[in-house]
Amino acid sequence: MKLGTKSVLYGYHCVAIHWIFVAFGWWRLYGFRAVLVGHKPPSGAVASYRAAVWTMMLDPRLWLAFVIHDLGYWGKPNMDGPEGETHPYWAAKVMERLFGVPWGEFTKYHSRFLAKKEHARPSPLCFADKLAIVYMPSWLYLIMIHATGEVKEYMQNATVMIERGGHPDARAWLRDVKAYARAWVNQYKDGRTDTTTPLKSERATVSDTGVWK
Repeated sequence: MKLGTKSVLYGYHCVAIHWIFVAFGWWRLYGFRAVLVGHKPPSGAVASYRAAVWTMMLDPRLWLAFVIHDLGYWGKPNMDGPEGETHPYWAAKVMERLFGVPWGEFTKYHSRFLAKKEHARPSPLCFADKLAIVYMPSWLYLIMIHATGEVKEYMQNATVMIERGGHPDARAWLRDVKAYARAWVNQYKDGRTDTTTPLKSERATVSDTGVWK
């Protein structure tokens, strides 16, 4: 069974569990306020993420995005490799077909790396998704990623491993991941340009885990 499939079935991106923490992250960020789904992208962007479409916590379209945004990992042999990086496209196509382009790009740009690559801004879903790991209990997260073997890839290029040397303790590594995710969200949730996320060619020494995408 491919690693991405394991992750969707019983790993960090488990379809039965992950969306709950994404929804909780959304609630902590936005509550029941109306949130813009589509907006004009930065200059030079290839995306058409610009229609004035709004959503809020009770919108069933939003909940569908919570559930399916990571299902594209199914059948992928890795989480952060060339195949795993394309995981947002499947759900984006589904959301676009059902509800239009803004919803497709809202879903696709839950990946901050794809947003960077396509000169777009991370969507509001991205920030809720990044907070999911913050709010998931550490014991549960560690059980899931060890069960699938995701932990090996997630820690392979982690900054903490480079800084401390050797293989860091998984709990210490996870504390650093949670701190980073929270700090990134706090820095960019107001819509400012993301100057932290590296492009793929720059990521050799940057902590690079699927949970941050």
